[in-house]
Amino acid sequence: MSKRDYYEVLGVGRESGEQEIKGAYRKMALKFHPDRNPDDPAAEEKFKEASEAYSVLSDPQKRAAYDRFGHAGLQGAAGGGGFNPETFQDFSDILGDFFGFGDLFGTAGGRRRSRAQRGEDIRFDLELSFEEAVSGLNAEIQVPRMESCTKCRGTGAEPGSGSTTCPTCHGRGEVLYQQSFLSIRRTCSTCNGSGQIIKNPCSQCRGHGYQQVQRKLKVNIPAGVDDGTRVRLGGEGQPGGNGGPSGDLYVFLKVREHPFFERHEQDLHCTIPLNIGQAALGCDIEVPTLEGPYKLKIPEGTQHGAQFRLRHKGVPMVNGNGRGDLYIHAAVQIPSRLTREQRKLLEQLRDTLPVDNAPAEKGLFEKVKDYFM
Repeated sequence: MSKRDYYEVLGVGRESGEQEIKGAYRKMALKFHPDRNPDDPAAEEKFKEASEAYSVLSDPQKRAAYDRFGHAGLQGAAGGGGFNPETFQDFSDILGDFFGFGDLFGTAGGRRRSRAQRGEDIRFDLELSFEEAVSGLNAEIQVPRMESCTKCRGTGAEPGSGSTTCPTCHGRGEVLYQQSFLSIRRTCSTCNGSGQIIKNPCSQCRGHGYQQVQRKLKVNIPAGVDDGTRVRLGGEGQPGGNGGPSGDLYVFLKVREHPFFERHEQDLHCTIPLNIGQAALGCDIEVPTLEGPYKLKIPEGTQHGAQFRLRHKGVPMVNGNGRGDLYIHAAVQIPSRLTREQRKLLEQLRDTLPVDNAPAEKGLFEKVKDYFM
């Protein structure tokens, strides 16, 4: 069966540049790769066809021969028009990010490149009192993390001893696997890609090169933080691999509840009890604030649930200007037990007060009567 035109296979024109051809192949490789279509032989054939087309059109010499003589111009070329993974170095660059193969065909000299890796982040939970969260503080914490071994200085080997070539990958850092029609190189699990193994591991870190230590750090907690706030300390996480940067430390804050104040974002709320005399006649009372007692005037005739607002008596804005407000909620308390004198005074008060509930009560009974008629 005659082969299709390579430009037609990739869906590009003959005048297309290198990047356009590469982008077209990238799309087809993502769509028809066998790992994404395990039960579709047709998809595998399309993937092979696209790979063969790209192996020719991405090579300037092969493309020139193909443009001039067609498929016949490739008969004598090295590798022909077929897909040769050992010489097709650019294939790993295209598929590595999609399918996690990494450096499929190695680098010059056959050794895997050791890439710098960023260290892992660390989480540390810090509990604060309500007052500490509102006012802020400088806290000292001890964080367990890994640091370079002081004995072997991070090599993992006993001082004076060295390493030897890995017997599994023979120093290449990678092992070749056959998957479908592809030859795939993966990181050697014996040496973790380094190509070397330690003959005499360090007795202090047991060959890891790192050991866990308790590191003391100071954390600046700004005023106004809330429960669940996190503070980031850059570079205080786990060390990176192969010379990579360290991770970060995230301090998660847990704020204990206050026995009197209830926080809603930057505002505070509290409830103040009043007896019926204070609510009816009005009074001056002291209410607590974050800065100390505050004298609040209660007007006469205050009803249960009345709210009083004290501006700028709440929680400071984090890393900003201003602060929230404090809301005082009045709770008028009705006594459940009275002395004889109190009862006598209340009876006299009851008899002198106007009866405002009679019309409403009458209207209520009339509504009930109408409902059942």
